[in-house]
Amino acid sequence: MPKKNAKKQFIVVGLGRFGTAIAETLCQDGAEVLGVDRRMDVVEDLRDTLTHTVQMDAMDRDALSALGIPDFDVAFVTMGSDIRASGTIVMSLKELGAKQVIAKAQDEFHGRMLEKLGADRVLFPERDMGRRVAHNLVSGDIIDFLELSNEYSMAEIRPKPEWVGKTLMELNMRSKLGINVVAIRTGESLNAMPLPNTAISEEDVLLVVVKDETLAKLNRR
Repeated sequence: MPKKNAKKQFIVVGLGRFGTAIAETLCQDGAEVLGVDRRMDVVEDLRDTLTHTVQMDAMDRDALSALGIPDFDVAFVTMGSDIRASGTIVMSLKELGAKQVIAKAQDEFHGRMLEKLGADRVLFPERDMGRRVAHNLVSGDIIDFLELSNEYSMAEIRPKPEWVGKTLMELNMRSKLGINVVAIRTGESLNAMPLPNTAISEEDVLLVVVKDETLAKLNRR
């Protein structure tokens, strides 16, 4: 059970590849993580990697309650392939006082179900990775992107030839193109607060917030 201190505290229920990646990354970033899985071999493998590990069936509400759910900042439910289990655990976590529940879904129907059962945020790792791969294959101008909502994404893009040598003010990208430039990376250097008179060079990578429909148009150019 977690102790109250300055570190963020997370519980990850389901230690498959996706759940393990989340748990290990959180630990590497300095957070305290309790990993939960019904498989003893998985729990044993991660015992020295995560802050705490527990072997249990998280569908057992009493066992889940004993973990002190309200003490965690975020609870992850990552067994996306087992619809019944993930839905039951999401509902139990919310009823037990979880502050925020983030759950993995295998498809849109599963995602809507998890939202109705109380998930604060739903992740679609397979779908989102597929979109990222597709975007990268279709256009070399889009290096990477992260879906922020159903409408907006954050993307790393290479400048169009017609942008090179012009300033952000001259391009007026927000009004003309619907592209909000958040930062500009040139090699190892990052300009996190580009000014209107910042000029775009051919070597730049632009970090932008953009509507998905605009991102699609950039792909088609």
